[in-house]
Amino acid sequence: MFVPSASGQSRTAVEYGAFIDAGLLADANDPASHLFRSRGTTPRVDELDVNMLAFHIRQPRSAASRWMLELTAQTGEDSKTFGFSSTAPIMGGADVLRHLGPTSVAYVAPVAKGLTIQGGIFNSLIGYDSLYAKDNFNYTRPWGADYTPYLMLGVNAAYPATPRLTVTGILINGYWHLANANSVPTSGAQLAFKPNDTVTVKETVLYGPHQNDTSLGFWRVLSDTILERKTSRVTTAFEYQVSTERVDDAIASRAYWMSAQLPIHWSLAGPFSATVRPEIAWDSDGRWTGFPQAIKAVTGTLEYRVPLQTTQAIVRTEYRLDDSRGSGGGFFAGADNHLSPTQNLFAIALILTFDGTFHR
Repeated sequence: MFVPSASGQSRTAVEYGAFIDAGLLADANDPASHLFRSRGTTPRVDELDVNMLAFHIRQPRSAASRWMLELTAQTGEDSKTFGFSSTAPIMGGADVLRHLGPTSVAYVAPVAKGLTIQGGIFNSLIGYDSLYAKDNFNYTRPWGADYTPYLMLGVNAAYPATPRLTVTGILINGYWHLANANSVPTSGAQLAFKPNDTVTVKETVLYGPHQNDTSLGFWRVLSDTILERKTSRVTTAFEYQVSTERVDDAIASRAYWMSAQLPIHWSLAGPFSATVRPEIAWDSDGRWTGFPQAIKAVTGTLEYRVPLQTTQAIVRTEYRLDDSRGSGGGFFAGADNHLSPTQNLFAIALILTFDGTFHR
């Protein structure tokens, strides 16, 4: 984006904004710990929390410059554990880095149709859902989102092979950007295809080690497949993830992760919308969630969204039912924090956003 100056020279637009996300998750299990077990986002229940407070400034691509810059600072409950691993140690400097959202530099190289190279912390190519609830249809995130990366630390390069096909390659520090499993990077690739104006298909693969032993036989592979159909009133998506790795233990066991979700979003009259999201997830050995478990969940959300010039208010009410079975499954319940196989959550959230632009 650019505007001409008084002298006729183009000026680059710089965007800035902030938002606050506050929510209350009422848990019918009434756990003394106030914890939504096995979760990295919206992790606390039965209390009003600021789950995210963030500020960003970015310079998008413009006619005046091939460079793009972005800086995001964040805090809140959702920023505390989302980038860590249940099996790998925390990387040095993580206490500072967890307060950075997308923070990167990008350059559009004059190669044929334009090769965009980006380095730093950037939004993950894995997953349908964002770390930020304001950008999602539901308030709470699905299990597949919490156990695949929301952000990545490294470099990526994207190229529009055709008007409807974009190819992206990535090289990142690891599966979780705030974990320090080893010194060998993880690589990946994505194909994003739009067969028509309403349908998008994405296939993304990650491949790299997430253990001390970095031999190829112990590398983790993950496939993420997303199909989305979007019309003026209804958006329907399907996401399927499958991941596996051979574990460096006495028997060299093989661990598996699998998840799937089917969110359906309706734009209702005026500022109202509704979303329903059934999902399943399976962690065979606890390598992802920390506990072996199979989970079924369904979430229903009603949203009221009001834009006011450069600000916007989003109010969401939500009901979610989770069922976790297996040797490590369950949710905290009662004064003794015993494990219950089911959990009923009732949520209400208010998200306020502000966005602006200045030119230089």
